[in-house]
Amino acid sequence: MKEFMQCFLSPTTGLICLALLAPMTQANAQQQGFCASDGQAAPVQLLERFINAECENCWQDPSTLKAKPGQAVLDWVVPGASGDAAALSAVAGIESLDRLQALKLAVPAQTDNSLKEVKPLAGASLRVAHGLALTGYLGASIEFKPAVKANSDQALTAWLALVETLPAGTEGSPVARHLVRNSIAVIWNGNDAALSSDAPAGRRFESRVMSVAGSANAEQLRVIGWLENSAGEVVMAAQSACEDLAEPAEKAKTTLNN
Repeated sequence: MKEFMQCFLSPTTGLICLALLAPMTQANAQQQGFCASDGQAAPVQLLERFINAECENCWQDPSTLKAKPGQAVLDWVVPGASGDAAALSAVAGIESLDRLQALKLAVPAQTDNSLKEVKPLAGASLRVAHGLALTGYLGASIEFKPAVKANSDQALTAWLALVETLPAGTEGSPVARHLVRNSIAVIWNGNDAALSSDAPAGRRFESRVMSVAGSANAEQLRVIGWLENSAGEVVMAAQSACEDLAEPAEKAKTTLNN
């Protein structure tokens, strides 16, 4: 176990270990405890809900936008002005500030929403995957394969969010929540060299070791990934699924006050 953890966490070898796991087939992924977007319908819209950590009642707001079929949904809790004293500070993430900046949105006084259509690149594919959470860490990856060279020449920003799915009723929420626990953003330039001599032209791949909050329920974790072009349009999206993802409310772990 010690050797495995050194490989998993090392800044120099961790990404290599994850890269070896990434090409797993869907069947192998399920056997080994890995989940991916394989076989899942690609989202047609990206709905992002933002809550200021100062607004405790916002989590329970009955007017919260409800998810519709075909949407990938993310719930970002934005750090409040009072820091750790904010009501929802335990689940606030500084990454939400980066996301607001990318969307050209101000920090909401209470709540705000962003809804974007996904305008997929013809013939291209986006795959996201993640492994099991182990001692507070989880390996995740995002991979883009364009169909034509025109798709690979443009600069794209790849976003990968680790979310915890919480059923409606958790801490009084009127809707199911997809709480962002961690996220990364990577810029893929169109003129970047291929990953290897045998890699498909334009293929892009990123894998990371992501920290998992101690209050998160590992059984409820999954990843959502999407690509944006220089105009901020969402051009690809994907989300992982696990067959044993716990849905019943009684399986949800209370996270807001831990």
